[in-house]
Amino acid sequence: MRIARVGGPGREVPVLLDGDRILDLRGVTADVTPEFLEHVLPTVTRSDLPELQGAGELRFGPPITRPTAVICVGMNYAKHAAESGAEPPTEPVVFLKHPNTVVGPDDPVPIPRGSTMTDWEVELGVVIGRRALYLDSPADSPRHIAGYVLANDVSERELQLRTSGGQWSKGKCAPSFTPLGPWLVTPDELDPGAVRLRSHVNGGARQDSRTSDLIFSVADVVHRLSQFMALEAGDLILTGTPEGVALSGRFPYLRPGDVVELEGEGLGAQRQEMVSAEGTTV
Repeated sequence: MRIARVGGPGREVPVLLDGDRILDLRGVTADVTPEFLEHVLPTVTRSDLPELQGAGELRFGPPITRPTAVICVGMNYAKHAAESGAEPPTEPVVFLKHPNTVVGPDDPVPIPRGSTMTDWEVELGVVIGRRALYLDSPADSPRHIAGYVLANDVSERELQLRTSGGQWSKGKCAPSFTPLGPWLVTPDELDPGAVRLRSHVNGGARQDSRTSDLIFSVADVVHRLSQFMALEAGDLILTGTPEGVALSGRFPYLRPGDVVELEGEGLGAQRQEMVSAEGTTV
């Protein structure tokens, strides 16, 4: 099942994608909220949902409402760790992003003022469907997952690494730095250990890898996080990015006018134009 939200920013309508049809979910929920993910999504069926007229012309917003937390795992692909000059971690590297970084999959992304090191990161995102705390083992994790999403963990490397004070989040929290979607796919339709992730910049190939190369699997990540934080319904976890980012030194960093395109098998595609932050208030 694929769940999405369509419409202008702040006016999105929850929908279910059924082939070429876009079905209106407002008869069962006002929005894709934590309550919907935990209590309603497991009961949703296509049969009684009407089509949303004109939906094909509408913008895709992020497929969930603003999460209460965006939890990220860094250096979770061995080849990405190597291109960053780091050894593969023996424990997950964890940092947080501000929830207000979450925007639609095709929304423009302002490059922070003065930045010369803005980077792209295609990632598999995990949306929590029920509270997870002190899980006994990774085998318990799937019961707490509502679904999976495509994400771009946009990063400003100067703030993340050079003037960070050890805090990666400084380079991760600029407005619009987490394009998300276009849809959330439920676990019955996606194997999180076998997803191909790709990114392009201005048509040129950048990243092309599979989640089978994750150092810490999705189930392992959820289990480990639950040992020191309570994961709540609606929380978003970004599981790391493969090799092929600008930080590698093989590609230039992003500039206004650049176009970033991402793809994830079963997760859809994204397209963002990078714009100048000068004069923006988003």
